[in-house]
Amino acid sequence: MFIIDLKYIVPLEELDSHMASHVKYLDKYYEKNIFIASGRKVPRNGGVILALAKSKDEVEKIIKEDPFHKYHLAEFTITEFLTSKYHPELKNLLDI
Repeated sequence: MFIIDLKYIVPLEELDSHMASHVKYLDKYYEKNIFIASGRKVPRNGGVILALAKSKDEVEKIIKEDPFHKYHLAEFTITEFLTSKYHPELKNLLDI
């Protein structure tokens, strides 16, 4: 599992002008069962995406499709972690 941490590097007005395409990007990977949760940080200076992927390389490729990455609106950090405990409903998504 991966935590994708976004830090916004442009004014929110500029970011918001790309929000619809960012949401479309998120929806694509929710449909593929790769993204399992996402949202804005509080305060609104970035966002977080939880992703199920086979490798960090796969996550890096997926991130390149994000309009926030394409237009240099945010910095991205990827943290991989091994799930030792999880909600039972995630079992099917995690292939355990």
